[in-house]
Amino acid sequence: MSLDLLCMGEPMLELNRRHETAEGEPLYLEGFGGDTSNAAIAAARQGARSGYITALGQDGPGEQFMALWRREGVDATHIHRDKAARTGLYLVTHGPEGHEFQFYRAGSAASRYTPDLLPRDALRAARMFYASGISLAISTSAADAVFEAIRTAREAGVTVAFDTNYRASLWPVPRAAAMIMAAVAQTDIALPGLDDTRTLIGLEDPDAILDHYLRLGPKIVVLKMGSEGTYLATAEGRVRIPPFPCKPVDATGAGDTFCGSFLARILAGDAPEVAARYAACAAALSTEGYGAVAPIPSASRVRAALQQAG
Repeated sequence: MSLDLLCMGEPMLELNRRHETAEGEPLYLEGFGGDTSNAAIAAARQGARSGYITALGQDGPGEQFMALWRREGVDATHIHRDKAARTGLYLVTHGPEGHEFQFYRAGSAASRYTPDLLPRDALRAARMFYASGISLAISTSAADAVFEAIRTAREAGVTVAFDTNYRASLWPVPRAAAMIMAAVAQTDIALPGLDDTRTLIGLEDPDAILDHYLRLGPKIVVLKMGSEGTYLATAEGRVRIPPFPCKPVDATGAGDTFCGSFLARILAGDAPEVAARYAACAAALSTEGYGAVAPIPSASRVRAALQQAG
């Protein structure tokens, strides 16, 4: 069976600090993270047939991810298990400035991924391929694999989507800007973040940012602006989409939920504006619980919220 959406990236076990014991000891909620894995799950919960490409360690967290994807209906046929490396891990803490991350990913199985491991037939058969800037940053071989996956998909006429998802701790701005923009130039759907772009190319004005990305070649650009909502651009026009009302407690993975939900609705035939409004609702609902995966809403919950909002 061919897939609607085939995602590629680095899954990581998540430990999310919820609160403290009476003695002041921190308590962590175990969960799952990794931007494109979150997006694959979000897409599956919206009804898309999604799958994943990565490498996992032959360890406990690796087994937990395999079980997660089975539960979520995400195809894990093409996951490589690396005997010599561990699955990555990150911690989430919460403070006055929002959520903060500490990553333990050096030498992870996903960072050791190489182009020769790519499932080329699956890439050619998918309707859409999705990756992000994080996979370009974690190692040279992982970056080579992403660019090779994009090339393989494009040659087969597969739609390519890409999220900039810049992480300052992984690489310097000049290299990140060059590689991320090179990937965007081979993309049909670009999903940049506002803060990412301000850092990478120095533009501040959202319209100038949209101009920049459209000139690179994508047909659809969705600028994620956090609490300011979303700004959608195509050759035909632009529309600002306000954030959906919610009661947030943890924004971990909200952008990933947006991306997966948006791509799922595009694949289902929605117009970009309709898909973006749906995704904004899904992302908002995902902030009302803790963790990156557990709070991702189902399609029925999203539709109920949209109907209630009128």
